[in-house]
Amino acid sequence: MILAVTMNPSVDISYQLSDFQLNDVNRCDEISKTAGGKGLNVARVVKLMQGNVLATGIIGGTLGNFITQELTKSKIPHDFSKTEKESRNCIALLHAGQQTEILEAGPTLTEAEGEAFLNKFTELLEKVKLVTVSGSLPKGLSASFYQQMLDIANKKGVPIVMDCSGSTLETVLQNQAKPLLIKPNLTELSQLEGQLFSEKDYTQLKAILQQERYQGIDWIVVSLGKDGAFVKYKEQFYQVKIPKIDVVNPVGSGDATVAGLAVALAENKSVEDTLKTAMTAGILNTLENKTGWIDLAYFDDYYKKIKVENY
Repeated sequence: MILAVTMNPSVDISYQLSDFQLNDVNRCDEISKTAGGKGLNVARVVKLMQGNVLATGIIGGTLGNFITQELTKSKIPHDFSKTEKESRNCIALLHAGQQTEILEAGPTLTEAEGEAFLNKFTELLEKVKLVTVSGSLPKGLSASFYQQMLDIANKKGVPIVMDCSGSTLETVLQNQAKPLLIKPNLTELSQLEGQLFSEKDYTQLKAILQQERYQGIDWIVVSLGKDGAFVKYKEQFYQVKIPKIDVVNPVGSGDATVAGLAVALAENKSVEDTLKTAMTAGILNTLENKTGWIDLAYFDDYYKKIKVENY
């Protein structure tokens, strides 16, 4: 089973507007409300890929109740740690081909609430094969919180696929216990290294990923958007090429990619199959209006079009 962790879940609300008027009344008939957060997108796609998954994290209040109700409707098993504080909303205003987002920060958690989750996390590790950890930490938890999770999982012998950025990723790289996989996109890697990277300069990327700070991480998957991905697996490098696609909605494609990686790794697939499975899941998400959603009927068609080449 795959354990999908979302430390700061949300209710994702989308308002589809024919026209957005600033400083005026905007009426909306098309409204979508879903259980959101990067890790819940991962859990949803794992489920759609017919994988066994369990969602966890910290939730609270009426919004937390809505999140669990939506997961139950989708038949996604869940076991959350609870807080008395309210979980957050994340609002997207869709208008004229544009998207304006309003993202609440979410609850500020106490040290005791963080400890309570770590205790639950430790228990859940007994029945899972792989963990995905996605997204930002709630306020109140230090950037080293993911380090603590890595230490616990390492002692239990359970690998972690880590999808985070900024100072949180920085602290993860400094930790003695390493994740099995990290998945920065080019922007996140640029921020981490304090320099800009060209999408086509794979020699530069290769040199960066050979630095000491990345040693001990088996998989480094650098997302390149329409150009696919550049990947380091142990000491070998790969360029993953994807076909041209008519993108409907790119939001959540990184999470779908993580889901594909997790499913493939849990099934002990080969390097090529793992990368092709991951990129196919990411592509399928871009073809859907829903975020964190794929149609498995198209999986084989796109899987065959992905090329994995040694670099």
